[in-house]
Amino acid sequence: MEPTANKTNNNEYENEKVPKSALKKWTHFLGMYAGEHAAGTEFVIGPLFLTTGVSAFDLLAGLLIGNLLAVLSWRFLTAEIAVTYRYTLYHHLEKITGAKLVKLYNVANGVLFCFLAGAMITVSATAVGIPFDMEMPQLTDTLPNGITWILVVLILGLLFSLIAANGFATVSKAANFMAPFIILAFVICGFVALNQLGVGSFSDFWNIWGAGSTPFPGQIKYTFWHVCFWSWFANAAMHIGMSDLSVFRYAKTPDAGWTTAIGMYVGHYIAWIAAALLYAVYIQTPEAQAFLANGTAPTVAPGPLAYNAIGVFGILAVVLAGWTTANPTIYRAGLAFQTFFPKKSTFWVTMVAGAIATTAGLFPAFAMKLLDFVALYGFILAPVGAIIVAQHFYGTRFHIPDYLSAPLDRAFNWKVLWAWIISIVVFYGLSVQLDLFLSFLTLPTWISCGILYLLFSKYSSKGKL
Repeated sequence: MEPTANKTNNNEYENEKVPKSALKKWTHFLGMYAGEHAAGTEFVIGPLFLTTGVSAFDLLAGLLIGNLLAVLSWRFLTAEIAVTYRYTLYHHLEKITGAKLVKLYNVANGVLFCFLAGAMITVSATAVGIPFDMEMPQLTDTLPNGITWILVVLILGLLFSLIAANGFATVSKAANFMAPFIILAFVICGFVALNQLGVGSFSDFWNIWGAGSTPFPGQIKYTFWHVCFWSWFANAAMHIGMSDLSVFRYAKTPDAGWTTAIGMYVGHYIAWIAAALLYAVYIQTPEAQAFLANGTAPTVAPGPLAYNAIGVFGILAVVLAGWTTANPTIYRAGLAFQTFFPKKSTFWVTMVAGAIATTAGLFPAFAMKLLDFVALYGFILAPVGAIIVAQHFYGTRFHIPDYLSAPLDRAFNWKVLWAWIISIVVFYGLSVQLDLFLSFLTLPTWISCGILYLLFSKYSSKGKL
């Protein structure tokens, strides 16, 4: 029988199963994923794809397949396990890994989520700063570039954190309310950009973009495989990494996992392409050509790109898009930090996560290097999800104790730690040594971690480890 949890004021069921009375309809997840993935970061990712010189076919086909694989991962792994047990990721892991090891993971998880949320705050800041004639960050900037930038980021960070700190229901309502507005903005931006580029037919579009181009300074050339694997694992920590157990534990059935498709195909398909078209318009301007002539990449500032296309409506869309993505990300980070302070209010722990995210948002590098950062954070966090998948699907076959019914009686499960560390070190080393694209190695690292955990656990139970 599950022990009674110490509930917080917001009743988020951090340390117990979500009861039937708190389950949500599929529409809650539809709005949340539409809002989270048709988001401010899409205004950065789309242009960044363009800086890699990717061809039109490689981008369109790569995104089509990669996003489908992401949806399938959410539906048949994350949602399936979430509905079976109805625990947060952190409570689920604690039963398997022990209380101390899960805290080590939570540090990595919470901090990386805060950095990702910080990138979203950065994106919104580029829109808010337009009326103040704020200097926009360059692609190579790492530090804040002025007092106006700092003030805008701090104010936005506070607002985003307050929404996230009010719990899952508030996050879901905010996303449902704003998602249609944001999606409409992306669609309009795409059509406006096509008109500005003089595109009147598909052949015109293909003539402009079809073969791709030489990568911008400091970027690598993307192919179909780069796009496919990057888009599949852009949210690796959430699906194969099992972070969204914390979200789908509220679902009535695993079929709620299909709602991620709206995020993948509206946000990670239409929105990325629309944002790339906005950047294609900007590249033709004298300002952008001057950057390229000097051997540097033109700035990627979402606010001005959207403003140049659809005016004030674009500014508002970028701000709200950043908001709806930062909200659930800060919420997840707050749940991660909650394990350190189980008796503290979820509200204030989430506000601390928001403060870290806001601090990260002051530094433009997290947004300007978003392709690299997203690949790295998924690579680090996703393998731990393989432990949960291995335990769920293969635990009985390998005679591993049912930790969810009888939690580990030690504070540290070394088998989990070694499986995680060995997998990350070996495959990251291969990436560096052979100069391999990191997203190509996320899946092998994930599989390796799961297999090592099963083998270590099996031989340990036989007294051989």
